[in-house]
Amino acid sequence: MDERPASGEIPLAQQLTERALLALERFLHIEAVSGIVLLLAAAAALLWANSPVAHTYHATWHLPVTFALGDYAVSRSLHFWVNDALMTVFFLVIGMEIRREIHEGALANPRLAALPLTAALGGVLVPASIYLMLNGEPVQRVGWAVPTATDIAFAVGVLALLGRSIPSNVRVLLLALAVIDDLAAVLIIAAFYSGGLEYLGFAITAVGIGLTFGLQRMGVGSAWMYVLPGAIVWLGLLQTGAHPTLAGVVLGLITPVRSKPLRAPALETASRAVGELSALPSSVVKEEPTSAMPWLRELRTAQRELLPPVVRVQMALHPWVAFGVMPVFALANAGVTVDGAGFADPASRSILIGVVAALVLGKPLGVVGASWLAVRAGLCALPDGVRWTGIGLVGLLAGIGFTMSIFIATLAFERAELLAAAKLGVLIASLLSAILGLGWGALHFGRRRAPGRRDASGARS
Repeated sequence: MDERPASGEIPLAQQLTERALLALERFLHIEAVSGIVLLLAAAAALLWANSPVAHTYHATWHLPVTFALGDYAVSRSLHFWVNDALMTVFFLVIGMEIRREIHEGALANPRLAALPLTAALGGVLVPASIYLMLNGEPVQRVGWAVPTATDIAFAVGVLALLGRSIPSNVRVLLLALAVIDDLAAVLIIAAFYSGGLEYLGFAITAVGIGLTFGLQRMGVGSAWMYVLPGAIVWLGLLQTGAHPTLAGVVLGLITPVRSKPLRAPALETASRAVGELSALPSSVVKEEPTSAMPWLRELRTAQRELLPPVVRVQMALHPWVAFGVMPVFALANAGVTVDGAGFADPASRSILIGVVAALVLGKPLGVVGASWLAVRAGLCALPDGVRWTGIGLVGLLAGIGFTMSIFIATLAFERAELLAAAKLGVLIASLLSAILGLGWGALHFGRRRAPGRRDASGARS
């Protein structure tokens, strides 16, 4: 099996295609790019919803979409399928990120987890308190959780725009805080924004989870085999009255963090399979193609198991979530009609002001204040290379609450004008937080200081 064309014999079109696909793959994994795409989708939704054809925006997302199997049919709006079904994939990635952090990341060690946990707790409690201080009426209070979440894609994307001058541990801290924020948001949704629970749905959910564990124990590694159990979990949670997107979190949290056990290490198995395939004469393979099948099967299995499922699936889903699910969600939910935000209504104005103040002021105050108290109390210490200017940057960027904040707003408010005000507040606050974060980063990290150089205050930077 050693016959292959020389590099010069590969068609030019194939070479160009391979280079283009490689460049595209690198491009799709640049975090700043996904944030820009999300921003463009939100801007497009705003322009569409406030254009002369604004009626088509609302008509599009209320378009009924029906799935039928025989006599059984489910018909819901396109908006429902985006927010309640497609976003399950987003929550699946969130669940896997949390699982990885618990296994080997910032949440694996209590000492390492203390700072991001404390900062995230302050970043939830202080914004919620500011919002509630400005919104005391029951119809407004239900939105208290809107300004508590941080958008990972936007926040990390803005941080990436600041370049390599930002210490790597600042980025790690921001990621850990955003993941914990997402976990807090998931718990809040489950506890405060789910309807009356129907216990039959839990039995259906348990069946789906049981099937998932069964496939894992059987060593089934193909992700497609888990689609049916995942759908059962989603239907079960929908039946319970809890938000069905939580199915993604559940499945993400039970995704294995270790590769399937093999008779030999994956790399060793792959090397052996390659050696056996190379030793097969090409004439034998041509006459009996099945002779190579056992080694090809072993090679495929070893290649797949080089990475644990929680890493492999997350890497595979990242481009689809970053450039598909999240932009579609933004397009479906960021289209706020400014005239419909009800600025003449005191309740709408109060909600808008409360969301902006909570995200832009409450997030940095909560993150920095809680971190300072934890460090002063000796519960934790600042990571290597991280100073309080870095904590301030994390706090400012934590005010970017786009995706999860809008998602919670859609669950909290039933009145259209209140929902529009909350969404507009999230958009304004996220933009202001991004600008403030970029300004703070350029001011304090614009030039990489030489190691050991002292700043004007005499502190070692």
